[in-house]
Parts: sequence; C-alpha cells; structure tokens
Amino acid sequence: MKAVVYRGTKSVAVEEVPDARVEQPTDAVVRITTTNICGSDLHMYEGRTTVEEGKVLGHENMGIVEAVGAGVSRVKVGDRVSVPFNIACGTCRNCLHGWTSFCTRVNPIEGMDGAAYGYANMGPYDGGQAEFLRIPYADFNLLELPQGTEHENDFTMLSDIFPTGWHGVELSGMAPGDDVAVFGAGPVGLMAAHSAMLKGAARVFVVDKESDRLALARQIGAIPVDFSAGDPVEQIMEQTRGRGTDRGVDAVGYQAHGSSGDEHPELVLDNLVKVVRTTGGIGVVGVYVPSDPGAANEGAKEGRIGFDFGTFFTKGQSMGTGQAPVMRYNRQLRDLIIAGRATPGFIVSHELPLEQAPEGYENFDNRVDGWTKVLLHPAG
Repeated sequence: MKAVVYRGTKSVAVEEVPDARVEQPTDAVVRITTTNICGSDLHMYEGRTTVEEGKVLGHENMGIVEAVGAGVSRVKVGDRVSVPFNIACGTCRNCLHGWTSFCTRVNPIEGMDGAAYGYANMGPYDGGQAEFLRIPYADFNLLELPQGTEHENDFTMLSDIFPTGWHGVELSGMAPGDDVAVFGAGPVGLMAAHSAMLKGAARVFVVDKESDRLALARQIGAIPVDFSAGDPVEQIMEQTRGRGTDRGVDAVGYQAHGSSGDEHPELVLDNLVKVVRTTGGIGVVGVYVPSDPGAANEGAKEGRIGFDFGTFFTKGQSMGTGQAPVMRYNRQLRDLIIAGRATPGFIVSHELPLEQAPEGYENFDNRVDGWTKVLLHPAG
C-alpha cells in the first residue's frame, strides 16, 4: 500500500510499504478516506523529536472498516468510523478511569504510558497517512459514524484536534460566562476557541501573528490578538480592564516563538501565568516532550522548561496538562456536529491526494498564507 514515510528532517515521501493487516483477533483494518496533517506532525518533520526514519506518519484518521479479526463483535465491515489517535486496551486502570491517552498496556517503551499511531515515542504503530490502517482493540477504540460522506471534513477532526481543543478548555476549568485566553491559532488553538464558545464562554481571546489564522478566529466569534502588533498580555489586560481572563489554554507548546522570531519554550506558559487572574486555571495541550534534540538550551533538550512558577504559585492558579483522552469526548462532539451545533471543519484550507503529502507538509510547515489545515485523501 502507499503511505507517507518520514525520511529525515524536512523530508517525507510517499512510498510502497507492507499492507496493513489483521494481526490479532481484536484487530480491524480501516480503509482510510481522510487523514490529516497535524501541527504536532511538524515537530517530527522539523527534526525536533526522536522519531525513527522510516516511520509511517499520521494519527488523525477516519475511514471504512475493511476487515475485522475473529474477536471483533461490535464493529462490522463497511462501518464508517473515526479513529481516535490514542490506542487503548480498554481494561487497564487508566482506561477504566477514562484516561485512554495513558493506557498502561499498549506502549512497550519504558516509562511511557499511552500510545498513538505514527508518532515519536508512542509505540511501534504505523500511522494512517496511508491507504489502510491496522486498529488494535477495534471494538473499544473505534467510533461509529453515520454512513455516507456527509460531514467528512467535520468528522475528520474527531480523531484528535477537536477533542484536544475541548480537553484544553476542560483542563482550564472553564465555566459558562468565563473569559478565556487561547495562545496559538493553529488547528488545536482554533478548536479550543470553538470549544470554549460552544461551552458558553463570555469572550475568547485568541493570540497569534498569522493573519489567516486570526481571521478564522474572528469568523467563529473570538477576539483575535496579534502579538506582532504588541505584547499580547497587555492587549488582553486592556480589554479586560486589568482583570485578566478566568482561564487560559496553551495550544502552542515547546516551540513557542516571540515576535522577533526567537524560540522561547517557556514563553506561552509565562504569558498565561501573567494574563490569567488569581485562582484561575490553565489547560496545556500544546506538546512538550522529554527529549528535544533541537532545543534552544541544554535544559530544554532534556524537557526541562523553566517558567514563572513563583508567580503561578503566588496567584493560586491551577494547571492541567497532557494528551487528550479522545474517547471521553468524541461521541458527544460527533453528535454536536450531526446536530449542526459544531462545525470544526471551518479550519480546512486544502484537500490533497496522498501523493501530494510532501507539498502539504512543506507549505503547512512554512506557514504559507492560507494553509491552515491540510487533509489527505488516499483514494484521490
């Protein structure tokens, strides 16, 4: 089958790889109809992870069930499904408590709980930027979707970024009527803003410098904050009469850059500590990694990010972190889409055949104007 393969820094290729197949009785194989390039894929693309060369990429996947193992009883061949990026067994302690993003049984890497498709340190699983994808524990992991092709560009966000954005808002502790600051207007940041609006935020401030992203934030009723035009904390403080926001979401992560273009991995955390009021909450869903070979300083190379913890403590703020347990949210978010309440596909800018994945990666990584979210369709 054809698949997108990592070939080194700033290099991916579409190659022939062994076909995905049923390997265990609880497996299924899904024929991919839509697979997305995620902002977190760019960390690997830019050489900022320890991902191995030859890895098949892609953790935002949906499609049609092509085959099932003998132990699969719920999912049927022909079902249209969303594939959560988390791979989970469904029976370990973390899974039973709803933390499928930290399954204790699926990742053989020492010290790592949780697994995902096609990602660094997340287990030996191939990704879904391919014609087919093997799904372990299929009965537990797959989310059924209505038959047909309706809402394809919305449903494809259910595998990761819509639940991840929602999770960021949840981690912040947002309640209806709260003001929320979202740093980063990439796909996850825009999903966090969309989620906060759906959950009843009074105002959502979205911080970025890319005009196309800020325009999308404005489109959904959020307040864009251009940090290239001035200190984003000062801009938000002015609009909140010095009070700050009730909640904040980090949708940037460790590759944060200031207005000058210099990288400061602590930048977003520091800004959130400043802009969120005393006793407010912060949700961190931007990626931070334990090992970053291209980091700006020695501490950051080992995942040690020094942020203003003293002020964070003094202000009595709270912080939640980590990858989203997609299955905690995806059924409800699916139904919000079906009801017409949620429209996460508003971020989609480009739909490409699988063969054009290298072009998609290059333009998305270079922040070419208008390239806000790239979908790949293996069937063309």
